[in-house]
Parts: sequence; C-alpha cells; structure tokens
Amino acid sequence: MPLAEAIKVARSRNLDLVEVAPQANPVVCKIVDFGKYLYRQEKREKKRTKGGKLKEIRLTTQIEKHDLETKLRHIREFLQDENKVRVTVIFRGREIQHMNRGRDLLQRIIESVADVGKVEQWPKERGKSLQMLLVPGKGTVTTIPKEIFQEPLMTGGYSDAEEEDTQGDRQAP
Repeated sequence: MPLAEAIKVARSRNLDLVEVAPQANPVVCKIVDFGKYLYRQEKREKKRTKGGKLKEIRLTTQIEKHDLETKLRHIREFLQDENKVRVTVIFRGREIQHMNRGRDLLQRIIESVADVGKVEQWPKERGKSLQMLLVPGKGTVTTIPKEIFQEPLMTGGYSDAEEEDTQGDRQAP
C-alpha cells in the first residue's frame, strides 16, 4: 500500500502508522495505537532482562580478611546490578573434614550482604565444595538451617581396642 494511503487509513481510525521493520524491503509498517505499542515493547524488554546473569565467586576456607572483603565488595556489586551470585567454597585435600569452617564462612557472607541480597538456594555439598545461590533483594539475616549440614556417621574403621587379637601371640624361634 502506498505511504500516503496508509497514513490516511490510520488517521481515519484514530490510530498511528508505526514502522516495524525498517531494514525490510519494502519497509514494514503497522497501524496501531502508538502508546500501546510502546507499552508492549517496554514489557517485552523487561521480561528479557529480568533474570540477570549468573556470576560466580570462588573462595577457600583459608581466605585472608582483606581478600574476603574484596570478594564481598564484588558480590555486593553483582547483586546491585541485578545479577545472581553463586558462592562456592572449595576444600582442598583434607580441608573437607572441616566442613564447619566453610559453613561459617558462608554464614558471614549471608550476614554481610543481607541488605542487598538474599539466599535463594541454601548451601549444598557438591563434591569437594559448598555452593549457595544469592539473588538481589532485601534478605532477613538468618542462619543456615542445621538440617542442611548433618554430620555423616562414622562407618567402618576401628572399634574398641579390646577386640580379639587376630595375629595371635608369636614367640621368636
């Protein structure tokens, strides 16, 4: 349809002629209410950017005070930019036996970012690491639920020292 005719039709219906695809040949236009069109475009854009990106912060239980402060500053920046943050505490070697140190570290992180972020996924053991997920929003300072970290029962291994001697007593020949 010629441009002049399209404008005439749009005005007769009290609507607007909106260019939808300017790069197409011929150019694609729609006869719509321009206010509603803008509202729908904004809504569509919000839907796309709502989730934010997932950022990851990795640290160990041996982290020094200043390094932890730097990591906390980064976590705060990510949360303020509407991104989700996965915090991972990595255990090396025999550190895995001291899971409570990782738990305490994650608890300190939760408390220090409670004004800009909240816990979406409580800490979980993943192999030789602990992971939790923080999302933007005001969180209430809470402690990590105890049932998440139940100490594993000792199975097998050594029992009482009063067990029978399986080697038997031997005398030198």
